[in-house]
This record gives sequence, C-alpha cells and structure tokens, in this order.
Amino acid sequence: MAREFSRIDRIGDQMQRELAQLIQREVKDPRLGMVTVNAVKVSRDLGYADIYVSLLTTEELTAESPEAQESISVLNKAAGFLRGQVGRAMRLRVVPQLRFHFDELQGYSRRMDSLIREAVGDKTAVERNDDNQSDPESND
Repeated sequence: MAREFSRIDRIGDQMQRELAQLIQREVKDPRLGMVTVNAVKVSRDLGYADIYVSLLTTEELTAESPEAQESISVLNKAAGFLRGQVGRAMRLRVVPQLRFHFDELQGYSRRMDSLIREAVGDKTAVERNDDNQSDPESND
C-alpha cells in the first residue's frame, strides 16, 4: 500500500522546485555561487520553512567556511523577496517565513565514503567477488 503524502510534504516539495528556479534566475547577487536546494522542511502550521542548501565548489565546505556563510547571509537577506515570489507562484494564502541553512550532509557522506574505501580498499564489489570465486581453496 502506497504511503500518502501530507499536504505539508507536498508544499515542501513544490517549494523546493520553485526556490531552485527563483534562486537561479532571479537572485542576481555576485556573492552567491552555484546554489543547490537540497531539502525544504515546512512546519505544520506553515509558520516557517527551513531550506537546506549546498554550494557547488571544488573544495570541501563546512558551515563555518566563509563562502558558505556569505551565501547563506545573501539568501537570508533575499528571503522576503523569495517568499513573495513563492507565494505568488504557489498561490498560498499563508506563506512560511524562509530560513536558509547550509546542508552539511553532502560533506558528511563524502567523508563516510572515503572511510569505507579506506577500510575496504579500492576494489569494487564485483572485483572482490571475482577474487573469492577464483580462489581454489574457497571451492571446498
């Protein structure tokens, strides 16, 4: 049986799509880099929406890095404009206040991936299975 999505979930998904387009096309601040909207969590009373964004860069960023802090401050200053545009696009009577946060999940997953590769080695799963099958002692 398929899980039904609540209205809050649907609003969050639609808001994520709208914000991604608006940030890309409408926010013209040169301090803002390539921003990806990863997730939107809307409160039950539609009072607030927490938007988690990441930046497309070559180096590893954390929430304390200057580029991330500057981009988040630019987005928080543009939150009123973005809120109005999202309200018009989605035709909501109550539009939540937007709060932008840097999403550290991407960096965390990269660190976990590197730790797993370090522990297992650089071989892929298929190569490890082939090594086990070609071993004559394992066929006993």
